[in-house]
Amino acid sequence: MSGEKVGKWIVRYGSPAAAAAAGVLLITIVALFTPPFLGMADNGDYFRILYGNGLYFKPPDYNDQYLGYFVREYGIFQFFNENGAPLFSSQSLFIHLALLLNKLFYSSAVFDIRFQAAVYTVLYTMAVYLLVEAVTWKLPRKLGYPIAGLAVFIFADTGYTAFFNSFYSESVVMIMAMLVVASGMLLYRKRYNDYVLLAVLAVSAVLLTTSKQQNAPVGLIIAMAGVILVFVRRERAYRMLVSCALIGLFAVGVGTYALIPKEFVNINKYHAMTRGVLMNSHDPEATLKSFGIDRQFAILNGSIYYLPYTAVDVDSELLEKEFYSRYGFGSILAYYLTHPDQAGKMLDLAARSGFTIRPPAMGNYEQAAGKPFGAQTVFFSGYSLLKDALAPKTFGFVVIWTLVVLGLYAPSFVAAVRARRVRATIRLPLMAMMILVGLSGILVSIIGAGDADLSKHEFLFTACFDLVSFLTAADFFGRRLWGARLLEDEQEEEEGGQAGAVNYGQGGWHVSQ
Repeated sequence: MSGEKVGKWIVRYGSPAAAAAAGVLLITIVALFTPPFLGMADNGDYFRILYGNGLYFKPPDYNDQYLGYFVREYGIFQFFNENGAPLFSSQSLFIHLALLLNKLFYSSAVFDIRFQAAVYTVLYTMAVYLLVEAVTWKLPRKLGYPIAGLAVFIFADTGYTAFFNSFYSESVVMIMAMLVVASGMLLYRKRYNDYVLLAVLAVSAVLLTTSKQQNAPVGLIIAMAGVILVFVRRERAYRMLVSCALIGLFAVGVGTYALIPKEFVNINKYHAMTRGVLMNSHDPEATLKSFGIDRQFAILNGSIYYLPYTAVDVDSELLEKEFYSRYGFGSILAYYLTHPDQAGKMLDLAARSGFTIRPPAMGNYEQAAGKPFGAQTVFFSGYSLLKDALAPKTFGFVVIWTLVVLGLYAPSFVAAVRARRVRATIRLPLMAMMILVGLSGILVSIIGAGDADLSKHEFLFTACFDLVSFLTAADFFGRRLWGARLLEDEQEEEEGGQAGAVNYGQGGWHVSQ
């Protein structure tokens, strides 16, 4: 079949969502599964997830490849593994699934990380399909296909997909964030079964929250924003199910924070003070005094926890009693609130790193590819390069972007409230929820760890920024922010008698069946 015939067949029979998913799948296969294989070099964090999941560093020269080269093969423990997991992460579920596939089809002694990439690629393709389906359903194909093309341009970017060939949790973060917003939009559109979509949203939110400790606020944000879903249908079973899911998600968020190991708490607290509060202070000694800390510790200003030689042993009992115990997340937040000039500097610093998808410190190629140490790919990286180069890197831009997005969705929300149509009100809270989730990535990063490894810590923000911006652009292009097409779509649903169309009677809000 010629290329022209294939194109005509796709236009005639393939939906925009299928086209977007196929495009992302094809580009990702070329990037990750054909030579030269692309991935992410280890920055020293792999040990946190590797040993506890039955894997170990196999290459004898592994230490020489830190930051510079992506390593594809790892050893699998053959006997008793005495290493416990230093931290809890939902990422382990996907590693174990990849391990099972690896043992079935490749080796029981050597783990090829491409099996993990294959698991992520399948899930990511499904997530892209659902996301594009949510914004193109009932749209004319002449509008749907350009939106699908935009989705491929953004989400097939190797800045995102190279993480699949790594042991960083960013892969889980991206996939689950996409599934959360896609399932929420599909609920809004009344596409597919409500109960199935609710299950996808709840499971994805749990996996996103537990993917890394700094995502603990995510569960709380989604649980609170999700209250609107309780009122979408009037069945008692449905409302009980949604309520239980939201309560469970809230508990997961609290539990994720409570389970952070003390070792990592101290690392983050050290950087929060030395690479955050003290770094921008005009008088570090006076700042320490305000926390009840001896002023002599000002010598630690600007230092990092991992330095081989420090003025004070970072694991010493002295620092535990006289330094770490004197402050926490709450006291640092209070400090920034009372010192807005320093808070502004940290927020602008965070914004400068908040639009970088691929951290600049890690290379993408294997050593065998013959590329320079730390070399990064430009294959299908147009979006990530443009975003990094053109995005205004100030927190003021983030504020303006937030206000613009919420302002664009506000009219349809107000109209839905006036019409007493609960399902039609979902969209604005969903967008606000994703914005808050992204902003939590910035705030937790700077309050919890200062400027330490900001470009990687803020991945949650950059992912949410792209998801929200894509949805807004798609709705704008499809004329679904407001106006005739939005009203027609909602009218079709109401006339079709689908669950979720809301009328108003003497008893107040209720849902017609």
